Amino acid sequence: MEENMSMSESCFTNFQSSISGYTLPEKFTFPFYYDPHPLCLLAAKELQNHIETQTEWEYDFGLEEEKPDVIIGKMFGVLVVQNEKNEIGYLSAFSGKLGDSSHRAKFVPPVIDVWEEDNFLNNGMEELNVINQEIKKLESLPEFIAGLEVMKQDQLLAATQIEAQKEKMRNNKKERKLKRQREKESTSPENFEGINKGLNQESINGKKELKRLLEFWKERTDQNQKNVEQVKTTIDELKLKRKNKSAGLQKKIFDQYQFLNQAGEIKSLLDIFEDKTPMGGTGECAAPKLLQYAFQHKMKPLAMAEFWWGQSPKSEIRKHRNFYPACIGKCKPVLSYMLEGIEMDENPLLKNPAEGKEIETVFEDEHLLVINKPAEFLSVPGRYIKDSVAQRMKEKFPEATGPLIVHRLDMSTSGIMLIAKSLEVHKVLQSQFIKRTIKKRYVALLEGIVSEDEGTVDLPLRTDWNERPKQLVCYESGKSAQTKWKVIERKNKQTRIYFFPITGRTHQLRVHAAHLLGLNLPIIGDDLYGIKSKRLCLHAEWIEFLHPISREVMSVKVEAEF
Repeated sequence: MEENMSMSESCFTNFQSSISGYTLPEKFTFPFYYDPHPLCLLAAKELQNHIETQTEWEYDFGLEEEKPDVIIGKMFGVLVVQNEKNEIGYLSAFSGKLGDSSHRAKFVPPVIDVWEEDNFLNNGMEELNVINQEIKKLESLPEFIAGLEVMKQDQLLAATQIEAQKEKMRNNKKERKLKRQREKESTSPENFEGINKGLNQESINGKKELKRLLEFWKERTDQNQKNVEQVKTTIDELKLKRKNKSAGLQKKIFDQYQFLNQAGEIKSLLDIFEDKTPMGGTGECAAPKLLQYAFQHKMKPLAMAEFWWGQSPKSEIRKHRNFYPACIGKCKPVLSYMLEGIEMDENPLLKNPAEGKEIETVFEDEHLLVINKPAEFLSVPGRYIKDSVAQRMKEKFPEATGPLIVHRLDMSTSGIMLIAKSLEVHKVLQSQFIKRTIKKRYVALLEGIVSEDEGTVDLPLRTDWNERPKQLVCYESGKSAQTKWKVIERKNKQTRIYFFPITGRTHQLRVHAAHLLGLNLPIIGDDLYGIKSKRLCLHAEWIEFLHPISREVMSVKVEAEF
């Protein structure tokens, strides 16, 4: 009992300044979308000061020198708690390891330490390393490498010779056909019969030559495979052994992670995820570490917040000191279980943001509309909320044919949208978007000063499948995305800027603005890639298109309200 109390007190931190003027939260933080409680802000400030001033460990967060090819920043978390003495303080945690250790003074320990000395994971990794070395040794054998090269060269030569013979046969066939036609018209039936017999024999000879080539190269290929088969079979067996051992090791790791909830119930990762396979690293994030420690030591969780410290990763966007929600892919199943029975703040994503808002009509005729969509208003129905531009247009024009919505804006983005009243108009307008003949301009306010006057951001994007609807920069599987930009004004440590999207990817302007390799300045109010505020300061203010019926060039502008 004394040991548990000592361990509890070692990670429980009393606030350094008075919190008498603070009100305790009535409900626990909804971890997947929140504004940090004032006590969490204070705890985070104190923890950040500790990170900056402590001398017990060293870690390169990339704050002095940017290293865009290396992920060196780290997610930290604070959990405001009430201990068994009714004292209010906080716990601190980091995701994964900090440097070469999962244990640091002041921070809660991992749920399990899979890397501790003589742990099954270290032993398992040693076995995997032995297998890897065996595979590497076999793949490096000179005779094996030479055999593979011979196979590669023979495959190319075989394909060339066989295709050449087939092409020769095709040409000879055409020549025989022409010769038959000429001889049939110019010679006697008796002579033609002899000539035709000779042409048929030519065809048979060509097929025999092709058969000979195929048999020769099959025998040669079989012999080449025989030369490397023994080594290759051993390599394949080792790779299968490695795969099975790795899968078994991963399963054992998942089963070792045993999570508590408020009721003292225990579940492993495998039980929590049921039929699904947890992602690697699940359970190592700051949030589950904090809750696990609190439940182990009979502390009551009051509020939680997580912030990023250091340089942003290469693909996703993480800004130094900014707060972020718990991750969906790894943490949502775990936290949903751990927080069972705890009254939480309402999920704001379930509220209808369009309630009480009206859609302004900027232009309308019998064929189409140009509307001004308010900020925080869905373009099309979402998973939980149906109220949207599409739904309201459907109600307003029940007799309209076609899907009405020609293009979309992000829910948080305000500005111009085109609405088609007929399928014919919809097709023509969509064709203009596809052909990129429609011109668009957005205006935005960025958090900071852009030094250059204009330029182009070219960063490919794909969906972050574990953190939808967020987007990632991905050079392997991302879709091409380009944005031209031009600075309008620099004022009050902010930059007003024009965006001219060349492509139209989801969150393209928001990611291109915020990403380290883009403008590296989030749009003000961006709750996904920057800091949440009253609204996202991004507005589709101008569009130019060809009217599908009158063929008149339409140019429409709506000023931004920020």
